[in-house]
Amino acid sequence: MLTKIREKSQGVFAWVILLLICVPFALWGIQNYLGGGSERPVVTVGDKEFFERDVNNAYAQFAQSLGGMNFDEALIKKQALEKLINDEVLWQYVQEKGLVITNQTAREFVQNLEFLQTDGKFDKTKYKSLLATQRMTPAEFTARIKKALAMEQMQKTVIESSFATQADAERFFAIQNQTRDIEYINVPLPENIAMPTDDEALAYYEQHKDQFQTPEKVKIEYVELSLDKLAKQIDVTDEELKTYYEEHKAQYSTPARYRISHILFKFNKNKSEDNVALERALKAKQALQQKSFDDLAAEISDDKLTAPKGGDLGYFSEGVMDKAFEEAVKSLKPGDVSEPVKSAFGYHLIKLTELTPARIKSFEDVKDEVAASYRKERAENRFYELGELMAEVSYENPDNLLPIAEEIGAEIKQTDWFTRQAGQGIAEQPAVRSAAFSEDVLKGNNSEPIELGNDRLVVMRVLEHQPAQPEGFDAVKSTIKAQLQKDKARKMSEETAQQIRQALSQGMTMAEVADKYKLELHTISGLERANAEVSLPIKQVVFKAAKPLPGKPTIVMTTDVDGSQVVISLNKVNPGKLTEDDKLKLKLAVRNIAKAYGETEFNAFLKALRERTTIKQRTD
Repeated sequence: MLTKIREKSQGVFAWVILLLICVPFALWGIQNYLGGGSERPVVTVGDKEFFERDVNNAYAQFAQSLGGMNFDEALIKKQALEKLINDEVLWQYVQEKGLVITNQTAREFVQNLEFLQTDGKFDKTKYKSLLATQRMTPAEFTARIKKALAMEQMQKTVIESSFATQADAERFFAIQNQTRDIEYINVPLPENIAMPTDDEALAYYEQHKDQFQTPEKVKIEYVELSLDKLAKQIDVTDEELKTYYEEHKAQYSTPARYRISHILFKFNKNKSEDNVALERALKAKQALQQKSFDDLAAEISDDKLTAPKGGDLGYFSEGVMDKAFEEAVKSLKPGDVSEPVKSAFGYHLIKLTELTPARIKSFEDVKDEVAASYRKERAENRFYELGELMAEVSYENPDNLLPIAEEIGAEIKQTDWFTRQAGQGIAEQPAVRSAAFSEDVLKGNNSEPIELGNDRLVVMRVLEHQPAQPEGFDAVKSTIKAQLQKDKARKMSEETAQQIRQALSQGMTMAEVADKYKLELHTISGLERANAEVSLPIKQVVFKAAKPLPGKPTIVMTTDVDGSQVVISLNKVNPGKLTEDDKLKLKLAVRNIAKAYGETEFNAFLKALRERTTIKQRTD
């Protein structure tokens, strides 16, 4: 379910819908009616208060959206809080301006949500299950949808009002295709650095004790509801499978594939050029009596990209070509050439060079595949029903998983120890780790149902909790010594690099400096951004560096991937040229640049709204 929501949602709307649907009972300001009224808010935006639970729910969504990737928990939580503030600021502005979404618009939107449909039609059972899980009435749900759509509309109004020109796109490619002439010297980390003494390591340990702690750990028990497991429990008959196969035969069919070539005769929109292009196409059709299609395409086609290849366009399936183009292709036999066919680009002579007929797989060939799809489809309604039951029983029995396990027919499983950053098995999932270390679960309560992908639900509770503990000096002494040794080597490399930079500023050349310090000088003319032989840190600093003045190179430094220092002389910036491939991408580039401009303007708009809104954030 989550995947489908993400594919169909973006911007402010995505955030609101995810908060609305993905975390049962995660409603804004829920503390106000769960006994949290005396709790100090984390942040107040205007008159709206947000509490710790609001931030935790927002953080859980960020963590879940990152899949299995590693991330900085503190950073993600900060971003979640910023998102809460931005959304509320925008919502207050929307209300101030009196922007509204009609009930009909909201109703149509809900009915078109894929995860509330079965066989392409709105499924009332799924809808009622969703409302029950969220403990909302249809009116409450519609109100939240209207809020989300109004905010999305406001965002789009700002973003889509922006525009870019072809000149903007050409400038982008010119900058992107720049090359730069550089010289650089790598200052390696010195070897044979003396190992720090125990006293030095102990002094560092005493000053940085907070860095040396065993991580906080938990063990959990959990109950899992799996769509795949439910599907395997469903018995089916051949009669049912054959009926399903007939109803979904298109899924087991391979459409016809056509390999085609063309000769293009372009025209502009005025009538005279239209006629000229048509006449050229008719003459070319006659010329095919004396010349091969490939030779004629190479000679006269206005499609310069395919002309050298005899006009070859590759393979196409039904339904992806221009309608007139496709009708012409389907009327041809392999080797035939069409009469002139008009499209938005001009007139075409089309040759069908290869045809792979459509094929429908027999029931016997796909019986196992049909059975799996049929079982899964039948299991989906049961999955939603049990998911709703899972949420209700967990809510009624907040300190015990046994009633849930009995109701849905699942076993209670356990994990080994895991931390906030890593775990094995189900604890590999960031959403599971986030929930396990949440304040409510650490107090001994069940978690809310957590969605893992779009076909698994999990409710958990903590079995054991081990807070972070200070590590003794003896356990970390060798680690501290190695770190101090490495830090000293880096410092020495940095000092040498600074000396080199100083010498260059006093008039020495890169070659003279390299000779003085017995280091290798690397010279690259026309360095490209895509050059794989130069490390990323070097390319990043080179292409950020200021253009050198005549006779005065720009000197910059950076730390390479191995920790060594690199001193770079940027000697020349070579203007980028617009390639033929870039020209084909100009329209797409214009759209993307316009979108980037729009997003920048929207961020500035949000910043202005925040500046005029009273925002009070708790300092702890």
